[in-house]
Amino acid sequence: MRGREPRSAAEGDCTPGGLIIFLNGTSSSGKSSIATELLRILDDPYFHIPVDAFHAMRTRQELPPDQLTTVLHRTWRGYHRAVAGMAAAGNNIVMDHVLSAEWRLRDCLDLFVPQDVVFVGVHCDRDELQRRERERGDRPPGLAARQLDQVHGHGLYDIECDTSRADPLQCASRIKEFLPDRPRPTAFEQLRDKQRDLHHKRTEPRPERGAGNCASNHVQPAVGQ
Repeated sequence: MRGREPRSAAEGDCTPGGLIIFLNGTSSSGKSSIATELLRILDDPYFHIPVDAFHAMRTRQELPPDQLTTVLHRTWRGYHRAVAGMAAAGNNIVMDHVLSAEWRLRDCLDLFVPQDVVFVGVHCDRDELQRRERERGDRPPGLAARQLDQVHGHGLYDIECDTSRADPLQCASRIKEFLPDRPRPTAFEQLRDKQRDLHHKRTEPRPERGAGNCASNHVQPAVGQ
């Protein structure tokens, strides 16, 4: 695997950053099953940090809808920062997440070292998702189908797998085989550049009205001046 550069002294730490294998897919798409197999077959130590583990740590008391929305948002933000902190300390991470809201990807792009992220698209066909939801019984019916369009809406991954056509071990093995010679730029590098370009266009000052005709009011400089 390509060596990862240590953090600069300006960042306060010279520890090489850990690798983040970022599994993104809908609910019931098989992310956790792939993560389990990855931890079993990868040669280096990895931590599996699923977003569901953070939700499970929260108190079970009922919250009014407006307060619940705020608590959920803070939970996702905290999850992203916990993963970033673990990786910054040199730990390798397998994270499984559901990018069903656009801001979650933007937040991860701001936090993670993009060359240290392997972005994995975990796909599953709609009928199989519905069958799994019925079988597990702990998800609202139709949740995964509603997430499908947004979760993969950014359209770019380093590697993708389909759990309706391959079992978790086959998917994990493909990811392991991909790691030693990961191409650059990574998907996260490309997505971050795209995000920065979009931000630049939004914040770019607009020309004043009539500014396009200013040149006709000034003497043109001589060639070479």
